[in-house]
Amino acid sequence: MIPLLAYRDNTCAPKKCTVVRLGRAGLVRVLDRPERVPRSTLILDPTAEQALSPADAPHNGSAIRSVTALDCSWEVLDAGVFEAWRHHRALPYLVAANPTNYGRPLRLSSAEALAAACHILGEPEQAAALMAVFRWGPHFLTLNAELLERYAAAKDSAEVVAVQADYL
Repeated sequence: MIPLLAYRDNTCAPKKCTVVRLGRAGLVRVLDRPERVPRSTLILDPTAEQALSPADAPHNGSAIRSVTALDCSWEVLDAGVFEAWRHHRALPYLVAANPTNYGRPLRLSSAEALAAACHILGEPEQAAALMAVFRWGPHFLTLNAELLERYAAAKDSAEVVAVQADYL
């Protein structure tokens, strides 16, 4: 099991927020201030230059101890609040299954992002547990099953990018 965190800046509606639901289910620790985010975490950052890969898994001897989703506005990312953290990774191409962005590539909810990260990092059961919290959640894993398996089989970021390029 990978320790999962989420930084939430309260800019979204709590009733629709996937991070809030995961926090209530006890599957994710929700943090409300950037300084509470540990430096040893891997931040899922859509602006990162390197793709997430199995080589980033905490149990592979890396310096990464947890995975953190940023459930915040783009202004927070643009302000560089998380620039000092060393481990930033972008998720590769996946398609959203959440009701707001269904079928849109790269428009994942924070819950989908965390589940995808878990799957790619070798924890498909944890990914399934995260998605089981939502009616539409299991469909995300089904919709992206082939890509998630191929990404999880890659050895590093370059291979993940190659899989993505091959698929597209």
